[in-house]
Amino acid sequence: MLDRVDVHCTWVSQAILDLLDLDNLPDEVPGGEIVRDPGMGVFCDNAMDIVTGLWPKPNKEQKKKFVGSAMRELNKVGLVGMHDAGVLPGDIDLYEEMAGDKKEWTVRVYAMVECPERNTFCPEAARKVDLENGLLRVNSVKLFADGALGSWGSALIDPYSDRPSTSGSLLVNASTLHSLALSWAIASYQVNIHAIGDLANRHAIDSLAAALDDPEVCPYGIPPEFCQQISCRFRIEHAQIIHPDDQARMRELGIIPSIQPTHATSDMAYAEERLGKERIEKEAYRMRSIWDVGPPVLGSDFPVEPPNPFEGVYAAVTRKNPHTGMGPPGWENGWYREQEGLSVEQAFDGFTRGPAKAAFWEQMAGVIREGGFADWVVLDEDVLKVGEEDIRFLKVRETWVAGRRVYSRDGEDEQKKEESGGKEDL
Repeated sequence: MLDRVDVHCTWVSQAILDLLDLDNLPDEVPGGEIVRDPGMGVFCDNAMDIVTGLWPKPNKEQKKKFVGSAMRELNKVGLVGMHDAGVLPGDIDLYEEMAGDKKEWTVRVYAMVECPERNTFCPEAARKVDLENGLLRVNSVKLFADGALGSWGSALIDPYSDRPSTSGSLLVNASTLHSLALSWAIASYQVNIHAIGDLANRHAIDSLAAALDDPEVCPYGIPPEFCQQISCRFRIEHAQIIHPDDQARMRELGIIPSIQPTHATSDMAYAEERLGKERIEKEAYRMRSIWDVGPPVLGSDFPVEPPNPFEGVYAAVTRKNPHTGMGPPGWENGWYREQEGLSVEQAFDGFTRGPAKAAFWEQMAGVIREGGFADWVVLDEDVLKVGEEDIRFLKVRETWVAGRRVYSRDGEDEQKKEESGGKEDL
């Protein structure tokens, strides 16, 4: 099987199809699609469950090896912490076990529970974790409103411009999303909803607003926006295409947008064809125009995009592809940069202070203060003084987490030299 880059569709071989009862597959899958033309093999969104149930699952030791390897790669690009947007309850147990070993666990993780059956309420399986050393916190839940833009799965208010026969698909209906958001909020979990299309974002905002209006979440007499800032901090993951009316509601309530700047620069080659010029200009890939909510959370959405935060900063500032340094034809100075490009300072705030506040860590992370987390990176150059075109080339010399050096480029170079018998010109 091959996953699409956004992990919202999978393409399987004939060997996998032979394991399925093809004659009894459903004609339609709510919140998903089985692609049958020109032939079987592609399953999208909720339809992916049909084939992922057959997947060979890694055992505990394999998972530990994968997590440790991933953390080392994140340290290399200067990441000291991450928000893990969807962790099964069983894997939380593994995380907690690993986080007890500082040598093995080298990234602070703010994890969101994802129920074994997606978009359900599973308080009996979920549990909160807040380690004293701050290396692991589980305090939130991940829900999913729709699919991805690239596979026409994002739920839109109006049809796709390049595929008028569809408006995408909701992975869960509005009333169920309302109920789930409220149930998790009453259970004192931060609610985070994946929403890309403008219809999905509307339902997400409706659901979060309704939860903030409930007296069990926000007692009578306290303004909802105050509860949102202090105790709830509900988030929309991606917040990619949002109707102007709903952007205003986000601002009013202070709902946190969690945005990936490189999504704009990866999608800019086809996004206008897919959405049309008007939706792009008024709704899509907002950053500067919704900055007053924030700072928002800026991130990468790896493994969908590379994890390097400097590539994300570059994309946020220039609105150009961090791999090529170019915008699409006609946008050589950056795709809608005048409307939505951030300053360098804003972009770094979005990658530091924004995630810290969204994880209830603003007193400990994203700041330099006595008693805060002793996490930092050492670079070759001052990030605020290099030219904006050089931001994407910034390299990390050292990464420190909890006062311990977890990555050294010099050490890595020495190791490579030893492995090559000292023959490399380093």
